[in-house]
This record gives sequence, structure tokens and C-alpha cells, in this order.
Amino acid sequence: MIKMIALDLDNTLLNSKMEISDMNTKILKKLHKQGKKIVLCTGRPINAIWDWLNQLGLMSEDDYSVNFNGSLIVHNIDKKPLMADGMKRTHFKNLHDFCVNNNFPLDILDFSGLYPISDLPISGYEKRFGTSLRAAYTPFFKLPEVDYSKAVICTEPATIDQIVKTLPKQLKEDFHIVRSQPMILEFLKPGIDKGSALDLLLRHFEWTRENLMTFGDAENDLEMLASAGIGVSMANGTPEAKQTANHVTALDNNHDGVADFLETYFATND
Repeated sequence: MIKMIALDLDNTLLNSKMEISDMNTKILKKLHKQGKKIVLCTGRPINAIWDWLNQLGLMSEDDYSVNFNGSLIVHNIDKKPLMADGMKRTHFKNLHDFCVNNNFPLDILDFSGLYPISDLPISGYEKRFGTSLRAAYTPFFKLPEVDYSKAVICTEPATIDQIVKTLPKQLKEDFHIVRSQPMILEFLKPGIDKGSALDLLLRHFEWTRENLMTFGDAENDLEMLASAGIGVSMANGTPEAKQTANHVTALDNNHDGVADFLETYFATND
């Protein structure tokens, strides 16, 4: 029986206007009311998804979200972490050197805000989150000694293509690296991903992967698509997402693909 439904946001639950449609909202609120856990899984911090959590009514005592692509699990109602697994500044030294040598931008995030690295070109990453994400422009070697959730290179898709092809072996060993958007390459702690975070959340509820349904579309969703009893790629998903999932929606994210799949599945299953 499916007890938890975990959903990526960009190009999955969100349409191209960055909205959760009325139909998607209706079916998810209905399933939540019936006792299903609805878990938003995103690279964003909790403040950046707060309005969507409220729109879906995910504010009961047992509601959680997965943030920063798996390095943080948050108890929605009070924003307290169930799990936070971060890195120290020194972990990013090789990545910073790589960006310096190639004149790439770099943003490093802790568990509440963003540090655009000011001794490098400034990226457009901050603009994607507006006022929901505190930004402190800081040189790399003056970053505070706190725990960090991830680093991001945000630049033109063609430049990201080239970076992916030329990443040094050392960086591949230092990080779990995923391309979450055409213009965004993310650097996470090894072993951290949405799938590992959902495994921890399932254990919290004493459930198994057979109780999990996931929806995703991109590289940073592959682990959670592979680990779920029902892994669902969007019709607009990447070829890798479709290959990894065991189902593909009939409709894309701009045509209520999530709602259409959920209505069909729960009408005949569970």
C-alpha cells in the first residue's frame, strides 16, 4: 500500500508558470486528508517552498519536506530539522579552485541562506528565489565556520554542458554531483540525495520503500525514482528519468500530469 507520495517541484508538480495547478492541489489535498503523507522534495530551502506547503495544507503534526536535494529533512509546522547532513567550508576548497581557474560563478548554501562567492563572477542563482532566500555576498575564505548543505554553479546551459564534460576526477570523488536544471549543477555531500533522505523518512514512520510513490523529471530525482515502490517520471522528464522510473505520466507538468496519474492509480489500486 502506498502511504507516502514524494514529489519534485520544478517541471514536475510546478507548471512553467511556477504554480501548482488547481487540479494538482485538489488531488493532493484529497489524498492527504485520506492519510497519505505528501512530501515535497526539492533543492530549495523551506522558506522558498512555504507558500506551496500552505497551498497544499501540509501543516499537520506529521508533515515533512525534503530540502537541498536530500541534505535536510524539515518538520514543516515548526521548521525544525529531522535530519541535517552538511559539510564544512574546507570541503569546497577544490571546487573553489576549479571555479577560480575557469572563471565560473559559485554559490554555497548553508541550511538557511545563500553565500554567493564574491571573489568569483556573480551568478543568477539568487534571482531564482527572490526574497525567500537570505543572500550574503562573501569571499570564499571569509565564509563562516558553519555547516553547509551544498554548492551550486549556475550559468548558461552550454557552459554547464562543458563543465560536466571536464570535471576533474577529484571533484567527482569530493561530491555527489547532479544537474538539477539545464543551468544549475549542484555539489552535494557524497551519499546525499533525495532517495537517501526519503529512506530516512520512511524509517521514521516505520514504513518501507514499497509504501513510497515518487514523481520526478531530472537527474537529481533519479535516486528517489529508483528507490520507490512506484517511481513515476513525468512525460516531460529526461530520458534518464523515464528509464529509471517504472511508470511515466501520460501528461506533462503543464497539463496536470501528476493529478492525472494519481487519479488513475488510486481509482484502481491500493
